[in-house]
Amino acid sequence: MTRDSLRTMLGAGRRPRPALPLVETRDGAREGDAPVALALGRAHEVCGPSAAIFAAMAAAGVARQAGPGPVLWIRAPRPEGAPNPDGLLPFLDPARLVLATPRRPDDALWCAEETLRTGAASLTVVELASAPGLTPVRRLHLAAEAGATLAAGQGAPPPLVLLLTPEPGGAQGVETRWRMAPAPSRPGPGARPQPCWRLELLRARMLRPRSWSVSWRGEAGEGALTLVPEPDPPPRRPPPRRRPARPPRAADAPS
Repeated sequence: MTRDSLRTMLGAGRRPRPALPLVETRDGAREGDAPVALALGRAHEVCGPSAAIFAAMAAAGVARQAGPGPVLWIRAPRPEGAPNPDGLLPFLDPARLVLATPRRPDDALWCAEETLRTGAASLTVVELASAPGLTPVRRLHLAAEAGATLAAGQGAPPPLVLLLTPEPGGAQGVETRWRMAPAPSRPGPGARPQPCWRLELLRARMLRPRSWSVSWRGEAGEGALTLVPEPDPPPRRPPPRRRPARPPRAADAPS
């Protein structure tokens, strides 16, 4: 029995969770690519230089699915600056952002837990200075499930929480772990450079690790993540042919 067939058998009796699809168009995608989606009502981890961009794209996906609503962005105390709303403008309306900076690092997870329990925000983003342990992540899962019941009564999807952690991640008990980093840009409309990223699925319960080249198309509230074709590997050049050594001539032989 192969590993894929075992995953299929184990997941056959499970009810599929509602998910947030991040990819709306698949221009040039390879056949057999797994969908890029986040299970709702669960905690996911994102690391890499572009983790905040991934969270902004998720906020745009939530707006397409459930309408624009508040996005709670929680930051543990750290010397670095706060998120720049202007930099997030291509992905979401900065007016949706509710920024919170607790005084103690442990309070960041507590704020996220209380928010998930109420179901008031469809997306909660938590920037952490280190990866959390198993117990805090389990508490987030339970709080999201409790908030899903309240959100369903209002016709809203289950809440979603993204944990932004330093490289290489490592939060225990998360539903999935992702990594996002900048990639070389590609020509876009009007020959303007189109930003691209390298998106990697590092860990998932029922999926194998995968990677994609992605770009963003559209404006805030109407944009979507797009899979772009993988660049063809450069052709391999055959090694240069070496001339056989010339045998010494009689005239060149020592006397």
